[in-house]
Amino acid sequence: MTKLRLAIVGAGPAGIYAADILLKAERKFDVSIDLFDHLPAPYGLVRYGVAPDHPRIKGIITALRDVLDRGDIRIFGNVRFGEDLTLEDLKQHYNAVIFATGAIRDAALEIPGIDAVGSYGAADFVSWYDGHPDFPREWPLDAASVGVVGVGNVALDVARILAKHAEDLLPTEIPANVQAGLEASRVTDVHVFGRRGPAQVKFTPLELRELGELRDVDMIVYDEDFDYDEASRDAIASNKQVMVIDRVLQSWRKRPGVNDYASADAETPRASRRLHLHFWAKPVEVRTDDTGRAAALVYERTRPDGQGGVEGTGELREVPLQQLYRAVGYFGSPLPGVPFDKKHGVIPNHEGQVLRKDSNERVPGVYATGWIKRGPVGLIGHTKSDAMETISHLINDQGSWWTPTDPSPEAIPALLEERGVAWTDLDGWHRLDEHEIALGAPQERARIKVVDRDEMVRVSRGE
Repeated sequence: MTKLRLAIVGAGPAGIYAADILLKAERKFDVSIDLFDHLPAPYGLVRYGVAPDHPRIKGIITALRDVLDRGDIRIFGNVRFGEDLTLEDLKQHYNAVIFATGAIRDAALEIPGIDAVGSYGAADFVSWYDGHPDFPREWPLDAASVGVVGVGNVALDVARILAKHAEDLLPTEIPANVQAGLEASRVTDVHVFGRRGPAQVKFTPLELRELGELRDVDMIVYDEDFDYDEASRDAIASNKQVMVIDRVLQSWRKRPGVNDYASADAETPRASRRLHLHFWAKPVEVRTDDTGRAAALVYERTRPDGQGGVEGTGELREVPLQQLYRAVGYFGSPLPGVPFDKKHGVIPNHEGQVLRKDSNERVPGVYATGWIKRGPVGLIGHTKSDAMETISHLINDQGSWWTPTDPSPEAIPALLEERGVAWTDLDGWHRLDEHEIALGAPQERARIKVVDRDEMVRVSRGE
């Protein structure tokens, strides 16, 4: 019986689901899978892209852990593809490779002033507050008024973390340095900007509802944003998710003092922080002060164009702020030796079969799944169907698999050792997991993440 030796680069949900689906698939050959990741710990964006106060979403880790703990998938963490291990190495030891490296960079927002001091990509901020080992330990939170551009779940995560009081994050797995940084934050007002209307937002009802539950934070919406056109009214009537989102937003409109927040009505209770939602607001320019620091966001009021989109009204408005975060999407990163579509930030492919950039011919033995395959859209469920499509082709492409010169299981550990790579394995992840949980226990916290990469490796390797 033929045996498939498969390498999967990326140990987030996309890579783990692909491995699980292949192992459970109907096939006429045995399978041996090695999972590689540049981080010492698995789970990718579930660990490093989901806000720490989202335990329900992080519950997906339980399912991923169950897959890994079966023991039929090997993990090699702290291994950088293109440096510690190359595509040519994989060809020598495997029959095929699936790239599941996701997307961690911010998509561009091309407006004047976007590179000002105090203007950031949301992905970098997310990596900071999630304790990603390859990002700085400190983050400047010295601005009182902050803007977030985007109306997806990442934008709401960023806005919520900025507006939330640091002590309310203590029960979570937030790293110690992040907790300290948020404690010192000077933020009082967070402004979220979206170029479409309330019925066209991309976030989920759960994310939106959580905003309204923040302690000592007033939710501010503006009546002028709710003059719905026919298309918006149809969306609310026909789509349950849009209906729930509208219901939440309408409930905020009815809160005491929301519509006259600028007034000096001393009888209306005021929270110490405010979170403003601005719809029909297309960013036009980031204005700067004399030092080059962000000082305001200029946006153009938009309106429905009657065809499901928006058009500009020509009316410009300006909101003073000292920091801005763009949360307009993630973007994939190129991999050494692997075709890459620079325009869309993905590996060019047909249903997961990687294609050459210049000719659209298939690259034998090379596959993709997850965000690096289809772009950073969709939820966890889409990742599973994505993987099923890729795995189906992998199984049927047996005739074009690579023919490795040394497919033995011992070859890769020997190669990494020879190159001085301090890789981590599944037992190492269990050690790190237990260590982080133990760090949090005295404070009755879920865990305290280890942030330093070298410390993660030492704990994982039992050194």
